[in-house]
Amino acid sequence: MEAPTFLDFIIHATGLPGYLIFTWFMMLVIIVLALIARASLKLMPTGFQNVVEAVVYGLYNFVEEILGEDEARKHFPLIATLGIFIFFANIVELVPGFIPPTSSWNTTISMAIIVFIYYQYLGIKKHGFRYIKHFLGPVWWLTPLMLPVEIVGHFARILSLSVRLFGNIGGDDILLAVLFFLAPWLIPLPVMALVLLAAVIQSFIFPLLSTLYIADALSGMEE
Repeated sequence: MEAPTFLDFIIHATGLPGYLIFTWFMMLVIIVLALIARASLKLMPTGFQNVVEAVVYGLYNFVEEILGEDEARKHFPLIATLGIFIFFANIVELVPGFIPPTSSWNTTISMAIIVFIYYQYLGIKKHGFRYIKHFLGPVWWLTPLMLPVEIVGHFARILSLSVRLFGNIGGDDILLAVLFFLAPWLIPLPVMALVLLAAVIQSFIFPLLSTLYIADALSGMEE
């Protein structure tokens, strides 16, 4: 019988699922790294500050190209937070015994719902009642057809965001678990590299789709 691990002890003591414990753990890691980066800021960046600035600058340019300068400044904090958290939550699966938070649908759908509510709020805030016309189709007589289609399409975005991330990371996690079981001392490096690549790609796709949904909600609407 395998000896219980420290994680097993925490799960038993708190009654919380492993993915939730690691969600809080990764949040703590990100906060600590952010505080370290802020405390070591220099006019001429070196080392860790270079890496942080490169990541933040790259993310900002990416958002700015889609939303424009004014809107990018408003919505970048949310998009960057999603991207950074998803990246750390994904790559933790490379550590044996660690549970990637994004391998649980509860985590991914929570983020997807936040994005959904956020961009709908932005659309209503900017366009007012005219935003509803976005769901009614180009002409009034198509409204009975277009309204349910648009509503289903928008709610499908929640599934699109959450299931894509959950499915990819959950599948990778299962693959690594099998490999660790079969060859605990010799995990093929190509497989690890592919898992890392998938983790990085998924941490980019979620913010990308979120930015596109925000851009769609903010886009001009003709009468």
